[in-house]
Amino acid sequence: MNSMYRIFAALLLFGLSFGYLEAAVVVYLRAIYDPIRQQLHPGRKPGDLFPLITPDELAQTGPDNAKRLAIEVGREAATMAMLAGIALAAGRNFSERVAAFAVVFGLWDISFYAFLKLLIQWPESLSTWDILFLIPLPWVGPVWAPILVSLTMIVCGLVSLRLGGLRGRPIHWFGILAGALTIVLAFVWDFRNTTAGGMPNSFNWPMFVAGEALGVTGFIAAVRNREYRESQKRPGS
Repeated sequence: MNSMYRIFAALLLFGLSFGYLEAAVVVYLRAIYDPIRQQLHPGRKPGDLFPLITPDELAQTGPDNAKRLAIEVGREAATMAMLAGIALAAGRNFSERVAAFAVVFGLWDISFYAFLKLLIQWPESLSTWDILFLIPLPWVGPVWAPILVSLTMIVCGLVSLRLGGLRGRPIHWFGILAGALTIVLAFVWDFRNTTAGGMPNSFNWPMFVAGEALGVTGFIAAVRNREYRESQKRPGS
């Protein structure tokens, strides 16, 4: 149990500090790109990210801005690698490492929005739309959605860590992964419109909820399967 507390403390410290670092980078990026957005869309509210600057519009502002976009994509990939790195260090087996990644990802994401709110008073509300990732396509959605995903990841990850890692059957992992992919699909569903400079259409909440339900159902089934197997091993079962 002491090992569990130590692992969670490490994930908490890393997630919160990395969330602040990510928020600071976004503050710097806003300082660079907000003046460009204001020139292209004079009527937009300060802090609004949409409509997005299209690749063609970005190229017209000079080669440095286009280069920064490539750098940003690389930074996002490095962010995932760093989260994976701390998870590899924290877990003792594959299942624990997956659980640790889920916990630190959720802590990082939630603290990122908390620090952005503290630093620049954004987002205005949980209904504010954000661009979440650029890999492999732009992910967009209201802040509510990634917060819900992060909370789910933290809870499931902590349960799995407490169990020493969740060793589910292939069908359970299939449900979890299918749920995750469905959620990603909900975030990128409108990418053709948003990358072309359009305002986001309504978020695909039915697909998002279906993905959450599928992933959580797979996780719960794996936990129950583990509990059943352990009960069968007890004397007198």
